[in-house]
Amino acid sequence: MKCLTVLFTIITLSECLFKISLERRKSLRKILREENLLEDFLLKNRYGFYCQYLPFTKNGQVSKEPLLDFLDLEYYGTIYIGTPPQKFSVVFDTGSSDLWVPSVKCSSEACLKHRRFDSSKSSTFRRTGKHFHIEYGTGSMKGILVFDTVKVSSLSISHQGFGLSTTEPGKAFVNTPFDGILGLAYPSLSEEKATPFFDSLMKEGLLEKHQFSVYLSRKKRGSEFIFGGIDQSHFTGRINWIPVNYQSGFWQIALDRRNKAAALVVSDTHLMAVGT
Repeated sequence: MKCLTVLFTIITLSECLFKISLERRKSLRKILREENLLEDFLLKNRYGFYCQYLPFTKNGQVSKEPLLDFLDLEYYGTIYIGTPPQKFSVVFDTGSSDLWVPSVKCSSEACLKHRRFDSSKSSTFRRTGKHFHIEYGTGSMKGILVFDTVKVSSLSISHQGFGLSTTEPGKAFVNTPFDGILGLAYPSLSEEKATPFFDSLMKEGLLEKHQFSVYLSRKKRGSEFIFGGIDQSHFTGRINWIPVNYQSGFWQIALDRRNKAAALVVSDTHLMAVGT
């Protein structure tokens, strides 16, 4: 059985790469199984508990499609927020557009079990007074929109909008190994109505190529998230491009028998298929 490497990108110019090491930790499924909580959790949460049930319209009718198997999510990276920087573990998520981490003022069980951002310790913190609310498949989270310096690898945005969760009710995020989420989808999906981090990098001119890619290894170490291009050493074979329909705000493509590949790179206008 072949191992597939999944890559995501957004097209443009040259070859300056910024790499973020990803760590493969225990999945939530493994954690719950070890604590004898998996069976009860699956009975109460039959669908993917991270996914937002967003409506898709077809022929004038609205349908909703739940996504499954988020229990096996295992790869996480590190970012830094504030001055001096505070460290957080996040999921680099191509299915959402918002960046958020727990606030030190959040007393929900999920917040208390993770790193929390303390705005009083950051000299560059700015509040807005704006609130946001994200509904997930089961449970939800509420927070406030704020601004501060966000650093990923050697890339830094000095006035990046992001969310601080003030409440995370239920069990959805209690046992997750990550603290928050860094969204990489289109700005139209943002519940915070803030510029996504990757769009900020492009606007600031910090990337020679407007691309990001992901290399996933089965080992605990060795996986990478890459801003600014693609590491050619991670794959072999030819590159094919397939048009992307991005009107929904998601990376969305049409699949048929011609669109076969061992690896995929999603772009703002095309999808690159890499054969191995």
